[in-house]
Amino acid sequence: MNAQTTTFPTACLIGGEWVTKDKTFPVFDPATGNKLADVPDLDATDARRAIDAAHAAFPAWAAQPAKERSKVLKRWLALITAETEALAQLMTAEQGKPLAEARSEVAYGGTFIEWFAEEGKRAYGHTIPTTNTATRYITIKQPVGVCAAITPWNFPIAMITRKVSSALAAGCTIVVKPSEETPLCALALAKLAVDAGVPPGVLNIITTNDAASVGEALTSDSRVRKLTFTGSTDVGKILYRQCAGTIKKLTLELGGNAPMIIFDDADLKEAVEGTMASKFRNAGQTCVCANRILVQSGIYDEFVAALKVAVEKLTVGPGRQPDATVGPLINADGIEKVKSLIADATSKGAKIVTGGTPAPQGPLFFTPTIITGVEPAMAIAKDEIFGPVASIIRFETEADAIRIANDTPYGLASYLFSQNLARAWRVAEALETGLVGMNSGLFSNEVGPFGGVKQSGLGREGAQEGLEEYLETKFLCLGGMNS
Repeated sequence: MNAQTTTFPTACLIGGEWVTKDKTFPVFDPATGNKLADVPDLDATDARRAIDAAHAAFPAWAAQPAKERSKVLKRWLALITAETEALAQLMTAEQGKPLAEARSEVAYGGTFIEWFAEEGKRAYGHTIPTTNTATRYITIKQPVGVCAAITPWNFPIAMITRKVSSALAAGCTIVVKPSEETPLCALALAKLAVDAGVPPGVLNIITTNDAASVGEALTSDSRVRKLTFTGSTDVGKILYRQCAGTIKKLTLELGGNAPMIIFDDADLKEAVEGTMASKFRNAGQTCVCANRILVQSGIYDEFVAALKVAVEKLTVGPGRQPDATVGPLINADGIEKVKSLIADATSKGAKIVTGGTPAPQGPLFFTPTIITGVEPAMAIAKDEIFGPVASIIRFETEADAIRIANDTPYGLASYLFSQNLARAWRVAEALETGLVGMNSGLFSNEVGPFGGVKQSGLGREGAQEGLEEYLETKFLCLGGMNS
């Protein structure tokens, strides 16, 4: 393993104990193909042990005053902040994103811990005006119970801190299964949580190369009262079905097909900057990145020319390379998907403006690409690209833009650029997505609710709504008040 990862464990955390196993699986650096470490390949039996631990720890953790839970979360945040550089180096090693982005993700992940450490103290119930003189009505908020989290590889720290901090702030305990592509960041966070005083069993991390059987164990156990998952829509549907038997509470953040609409009256510089921030962050491997860039005819040629200049300034390279702005894709499947989508589009008349080929830096690198003449029916406009490819669709009218943007089963994020406030507001209301960035290519933060509609998922993370996902409302009716 690289030197920067040696301070962090390669064992799992169950019930406060570091767990190893003879059966392991390797973790690789996508930039070099080098093996970083071997981690335990746990199974369904181990998952049930983790549930046992979370179930045993739940009563005491739920009974803690919210202020005491807040103190533990703040200590965890302080340790994460102190280890920002080590965590960023570790993330770049196993995930591939440039170090600057990795450092930003550590900070971004910390904002959720900070937010929920405070928001957990505000899980307010309320009093309700009575319907008769003999009764009084009150609601209180209580933690859901044991939770399970299945997290993705593209944001291996932020997706864990966003889920875990809200669960712990609410008084829940949790079992986390990180992606087999990026388990090391999860184990590093677990060590810092233990050091911060998170009690045994409150946070459990299990690594596995058999996601299906471990997922089934988490979804079928009636003691797990909530599942939170970030990943593909296809896997989300499987988990949704599996949770039906025990009627679990669900937060599903699934696939997207985000439209970015550039109107004729957009500020060109602002639109290009927003497109670059959205499309090429993490080499295009984000669920909210612009997947379809819709540009109105009046600004189309000018926008494409300006975007080409910006894209050709990007530097492809390993994330540890100081000037790298686009790292590798996560695996060979990701590369093959990008190549296939571009080949399909060009065979149907689309044109490559720049890029369009694998990059020489290694087998998982791809050149930042702009492809024009894309039609809404093409696969590249239907499927999540998850690569550094800007596909551009020309449109004529506002109504056309809205129709094309909404012509998808997904509804996570959308973007629009216009200097006409009335148009921006009107279009934002018409877009069928859970998130809309208006004149902004980046909008996710801890104070805004994050989540989608249609087949992009259920529930919200972050903000006040994110805490509510881990709470149940109990109605109390107090009678006999006239005696």
